[in-house]
Formats: sequence, C-alpha cells, structure tokens
Amino acid sequence: MRNKIILLGILGTLLMSCGEDFLTISSKTALTDDVYYKTEADLKAAVNAVYAPLRVLFTGTSATSEGANAAYIMGEMHSDNARYIINPLFRATVNQEQVADFIHLASNSVSTFKYQRTYSVIAAANKVLSTVDAAEFKDESARNNVKGQALCLRAFSYFDLVQYFGSVPMHLEPVTTFEGTAAPLASVDQLYAQIIADLTKAIDLLPTRSNQADLGRVTKGTAQMILANVYMVQRNYALAETLLKAIVSSGEYSLMPDYAAVFNPANKNNSESIFEIQYCQGTDGYSSTFCYGMLPYPMDISTVAELTGVSDPQPLNGGEAFNVPSPDIIEAYEAGDLRFNATVGYAKDIHGTQFPFCKKYLHPHLQFGLSNDNWPVYRYAEVLLFLAEAINEQGKPVSEALSYLNTPVGKSPVSLRGRAGLNPIVAGSQEEARQAIAKERRIELAFENKRWLDLVRTGKAVEVMTAFGARVKANPARYYFPTGYRPSDQAFSKIELVWPLPSAEAMYTPYF
Repeated sequence: MRNKIILLGILGTLLMSCGEDFLTISSKTALTDDVYYKTEADLKAAVNAVYAPLRVLFTGTSATSEGANAAYIMGEMHSDNARYIINPLFRATVNQEQVADFIHLASNSVSTFKYQRTYSVIAAANKVLSTVDAAEFKDESARNNVKGQALCLRAFSYFDLVQYFGSVPMHLEPVTTFEGTAAPLASVDQLYAQIIADLTKAIDLLPTRSNQADLGRVTKGTAQMILANVYMVQRNYALAETLLKAIVSSGEYSLMPDYAAVFNPANKNNSESIFEIQYCQGTDGYSSTFCYGMLPYPMDISTVAELTGVSDPQPLNGGEAFNVPSPDIIEAYEAGDLRFNATVGYAKDIHGTQFPFCKKYLHPHLQFGLSNDNWPVYRYAEVLLFLAEAINEQGKPVSEALSYLNTPVGKSPVSLRGRAGLNPIVAGSQEEARQAIAKERRIELAFENKRWLDLVRTGKAVEVMTAFGARVKANPARYYFPTGYRPSDQAFSKIELVWPLPSAEAMYTPYF
C-alpha cells in the first residue's frame, strides 16, 4: 500500500511536469496495460505475481529485518505457544518483542509489514481480475484457473486482514489515482461478505488438486478450506461441515503416515498439503530463512554447522531467537507424543545455555541462510480437526466428532491420534470433547500460525493470555529472560483482539 502510494505520487509529479505531447506517446521501454495483460501468457505471469508477496510475508528478507517473519510472529509469538530470547548484544528487535508482549502500537513495524504486504497481494490480484476477462485464452478452463487463483488469494488476504485488524479499506479494483488509495473502512460484515463471495466463485472456477498444472498453486480444495475456516470463525458450523466433508470425499488428500515427514522439503506439496508457501534453496531469491530466526542467539559456528548441514556455516550474532517454544506448549504434549520430537529441539547458545527451539522447519540445506523449507498454511490434518469441532459444536454425538481424530478417515492410512503414537481420545460430554479437540489442534498445528487466531475464534484469548502474561511476569527466567531483564510494565496490561491500523498508512488517508 505505502509503496504503491509513493509510486503514484511520483507518477503524478512526472506527468504534470511534461507537455501534452508526452501523454500521447506510448512508452517503448516499459510494459503498460496497452501492451500487457492481453494474452494467456501475460495473465499466467500476472497471477504468479499475486503469490510473490506471500513469500516475503512469511519469511521476511532476513531473520533480523524489521518486518521479518511477520506471519509467525503475529500468529504464534502473539500467543502462549512461543516467546523470544533477548540477546543483550542486539537490541534491534523491540518491535517483535512488543508483539509477543501484547504492547499494541500503531507504529509497530511487524504489524505494519503484515498489513502492507497483504495489500500487495490484493493489489496484484485486482490487476488480474480487472484484465483476465478481456485477455486472449485458448480455452476457458485456463482463464477460469487464473481468475479462480486471483479470487482465492484476494479472499485469503482479506480474511487475514479482517482477523488481525478488523475493519480495513476494501479495494476491489486496481488503484489508478492517488485519491483512490484512500478508501473508506469496510465493516467486518462487508469484508466477510466479499470474502465469501470471492471464495464461492473460486470454488466453481478452480481445478482440483490433481488437475492443477503446477503443485503449489491454490486449488478448489484450497478455496473450500479457506471458506470452511471463514464459517468456523462465524460459528456457522453446519456450512463448515458440508465444505469439510466435500474435501474428504474428494479423495484428493490424505494424512502422511509420518508426522515429521510432512514438513521435510523432500515431501513438498505432499498428499496432506492443501496450501503451502513455496520456497527453493539457492541464490535466486526464492529461499526461506525462517529456521534461522528460531535458533538460539548468539550461536557458534560449529553448532550452526551441526544443525543446518550447510557447507559454509557462519556464527549467529546479529539477531535474537524468535518463536521459542514456551514452557506452556512443551508441557501440553502428552507423554509419548511422537509430534514432540518432530516439533521441538534443543540447542546451546554460545554461552553453553540450552534452549528449546522450533525445529519443524529446520532441515539440512546447502548454503547458510538459504534454506529449502516451505511454510504450511493449510493441511489435511486441519480439515479433520475442524470437522471434529464443527460436529461437536452442533451438539451431535461426541463419538461422531472424535471419530475424525481417532480413526483413519477417507484415503488416510493412519488417524491423527494413531500417527502421534497416542491412544484414542475419550470424552463423556460435549465440553470434554471441546477441550480435547482444542488441545489436539494446539499440538498438531503448533507453530503453523494457528494458535492466536484459534484463541480469538473460540473466545478464549483474553482469559488465556491474561493468565499467561501473569506467569511470564511472575517468573521471567522461566520464560527465557536473562538475569537482569524482565518484561515491560506495559506487557500484557491489556489483551487487544485486533491490531491498530498502521500509523505509516494513516498520513495518506482521512479514514484511519
């Protein structure tokens, strides 16, 4: 958003400074709408650009940049699942710490980064949607695929924005004037109505996973899953159940037999993947970096080499450990749960102090800082978890709800509980089942950006985070604060459910 506004301002200044003849001459060195967005190849390239900001949003530009890793910092560190470990020698991480400590400021660079990059997705999607119908395509199925992807990703982005920020501007057309950048705030109801409309169209337009030409692109199942998530937020459990069962009956997805294998880069876009952000190791700019931000800082070169397997290891100095598994999430695992060792590891910093770290996304790769892991957004496991919850919340038999966790479903060779090496869940009431399902979600989807939104969705955020904040303040050392450090007095003083709109955007609009 901000970059777009700046570019429009520069363009306006240039146009006003040139004579009338300039306005009638087509540029011979730059692609414009007159010569681009005309063919099937143009639109396929354009829809690729809709995905690009997601890769930046989920990994940032480095483990220490101001907006780095905004997705997981706001989804996991902004909950009782994860903390940070202060590096006294590196204090450029205050904004990330504020997110974890519930100090909500409109100037926070992490929330601003998330807001702006999400609108970058929307802007790119709007460009596709405004031109795709007039472009030349060899067949309508290809046009529908491009259009469906843009609709799905726009809806996904607005769904993210409304959950984290509440009322936000709603742009459904490309912004072509400076004045057009300042749109009124749409209500939460208006945003959800548009999200549902976009996803409903996308479901009709998109191919199934098996018919999508390129793995990693959104599909019919992706749109169905996002829409089911929307209905779960709205507590429309019957509609969510219908969509979720359609995903199961499609036969397009199944659980991987081994939980750890789900996240291994060797198994990218596996049978369990409904939507994941794509990365590729190497120097081309497509690699991921988030595993480095989750390691204890500072760390010596030998430990880095051992953990990452890179041929050119470097010590970790200029940074701070993020997304550190809290004592609370560690204690939530049942004895013998195979998911623990796939999710939580332990490593020593340069001082010899051992800390837990999230190892779900740490796998051997070739070069330092250029890892190969994708980021899972939706997995088939969550379909089963949502189904259990939707059925239970409608007051249907507890045994029916829990069957989606206790027994293999559809084409899956294992059940969620069986894959974890655990006995089936037993519950005697709807409330017992509700608590068991919520705990299972927390463990199964740990560090996948679900925890904070789940707490808000189920009405538990204020209660859970107030108690968590009290524990952090009462025993800072237990929550990884070094001697002499403790949370700010403002930390956890008020648990806000949405973030303030960024002050960096407020100067450009009268509506904030």
